[in-house]
Amino acid sequence: MNGHIPVLLEECIKYLNIRPDGVYVDGTLGMGGHSEAILQRLTTGRLIAIDRDAEAIRRAGERLAPWADRLSIVHGNFRDLDAILDEQGVSAVDGMLFDLGVSSPQLDEADRGFSYMTDAPLDMRMDSSDNIDAWFIVNRWPREKIERILRDYGEERHAARIAARIAEARARKEIQTTLELVEVIKSAMPAAALREKQHPAKRSFQAIRIAVNDELNAVHAMMDSAPDRLKPGGRLCVISFHSLEDRIVKNAIHDREDGCTCPREAPVCTCGFVQTLRSVTRKPITAGGEELELNPRSRSAKLRVAERV
Repeated sequence: MNGHIPVLLEECIKYLNIRPDGVYVDGTLGMGGHSEAILQRLTTGRLIAIDRDAEAIRRAGERLAPWADRLSIVHGNFRDLDAILDEQGVSAVDGMLFDLGVSSPQLDEADRGFSYMTDAPLDMRMDSSDNIDAWFIVNRWPREKIERILRDYGEERHAARIAARIAEARARKEIQTTLELVEVIKSAMPAAALREKQHPAKRSFQAIRIAVNDELNAVHAMMDSAPDRLKPGGRLCVISFHSLEDRIVKNAIHDREDGCTCPREAPVCTCGFVQTLRSVTRKPITAGGEELELNPRSRSAKLRVAERV
């Protein structure tokens, strides 16, 4: 637990602009690193921490026990943010943080099935109570549907070849483990692709994980509801790790910041647009050299910050 390094921690705390008596949301509790830093800055304030992973909640709960008097931990999905806040009796908050990455234990613990580097049952569920896992997608979804998620969620240029090879392989024998799937993926890729620096299964595993956990729809739902639950001046901080998530966050902020559809030459706005967010930084914030050295997984992280108008 002590070895965990929260991504862009200093930047998140800086831009959340934490008030000691404020109410905050950590929508992706994970190992509890971001939550701990927020709680350390609260006196009479409150933090509501949310996670889909029951094991993450157990571990983080132990870590955050010293601040139990100002902490509420919820086993849930941030896509249901409105319902969660209503259940907590909270109408508006002073800040929210969402780290959209897969946590280190999920990647490092082989039996979770997230990693293409170690053998494990095909799972990839962030919430083990969910019905659909990676095995079901790989062995039961139509080839065309697998091709679509590999292309759209993984931005995999060899999506058609990989999906066809998966269909061929499972027709002979169900694909049971992560390394079995890796071998099928590699067998479908041209030699030049196998020589690339990036692991040949990385994009496909990303796509399947996103599909298993319905991640992009969850981010859409969160970005629809989160700004409306901020108090005026409240901050929204979102860390994304791939272009699909970042695009959703960027566009959602833009639509609330500059969504007027009136012609530029119009003297006044008549479309009814009301600005509800403003960007705090012009460009996404990325990890610096020191953090990259300590935590290579932060390389693809992008932090976007917006403030409720």
